[in-house]
Amino acid sequence: MKPFDYARAASVEQALAAGVDGGRYIAGGTNLIDLMKLQVETPAKLVDISRLALDRVEETEGGGIRIGALVPNSDLAAHPLVRGHYPMLSRALLAGASAQLRNKASTGGNLLQRTRCYYFYETAAACNKRDPGSGCAAIGGFNRIHAVLGISDKCIATHPSDMAVALRALDAMVVTALPGGEGRRIALGDLYRLPGDTPEVETDLRPGELIVAIELPAPPPGRQLYRKVRDRASYAFALVSVAAAVAVEDGVVTSARLAFGGLAPMPWRSAEAEAALVGRPAGTEAFEAAADALLEGARGHGHNDFKIVLARRTLIACLRDLTD
Repeated sequence: MKPFDYARAASVEQALAAGVDGGRYIAGGTNLIDLMKLQVETPAKLVDISRLALDRVEETEGGGIRIGALVPNSDLAAHPLVRGHYPMLSRALLAGASAQLRNKASTGGNLLQRTRCYYFYETAAACNKRDPGSGCAAIGGFNRIHAVLGISDKCIATHPSDMAVALRALDAMVVTALPGGEGRRIALGDLYRLPGDTPEVETDLRPGELIVAIELPAPPPGRQLYRKVRDRASYAFALVSVAAAVAVEDGVVTSARLAFGGLAPMPWRSAEAEAALVGRPAGTEAFEAAADALLEGARGHGHNDFKIVLARRTLIACLRDLTD
């Protein structure tokens, strides 16, 4: 680990002032510290925000909730408002990492964790995300865990967060603070950027911008589900995950929210798959159409070809469970 300066912020204003000159914010540190040990990331300065008053879950007007960026993942999963009204979020959090990591990891940090691509972590390997212009060793390499949607010829890494997949299905908004400004409200889908020609640029956050909260609107209609398919039952990242909320009236799908993990460089929301369901009888024909819409344009790179079939089967199984 390379030497770095350290500052502890007592307020959001102090954090912003310390972060404006290139400081990196740290709360739980469950991902950033690992990356620093490997010298994948080498920030010159860390700004400790772990003592800021951003650790509450509160109801908002209209039946939604506001989640402070420093709420631990374990506390959020167990919160009565989350368990009662957003069960897919609670289940997604409990499906991620170990209990010890969930106790430490923050809500804001979870959104910003980096990919678990083997080549990103191996500093001797070519990785455009870590070293722009060096190439992508995963393309043509061992790419079993890699993405099949939203990829480019520069990067096929996946986003690792379970929580973010559920938040994408729930129409989450990310609330930020900016140095010298009032901050922004960013739709979660707009927070992330696809790799394109610049895979090293992963989010739309500006220099020094700090996530302070996540806001959820009132729960969607219908039943909710989060399902994660992985290589082992604990502490493994998703090969495919599905966050879904589906409402059915008189046998017809009236509302659908579908988001996916393990398939793309960002939590993937499929408006096309949702449109293929709404207004149609809940049954195999509609479910197959939704899977077709989701996977149109999906492309594997050999070892990860199975994800396309697995995603289809997982989505159809989830839709059957939600509409039985």
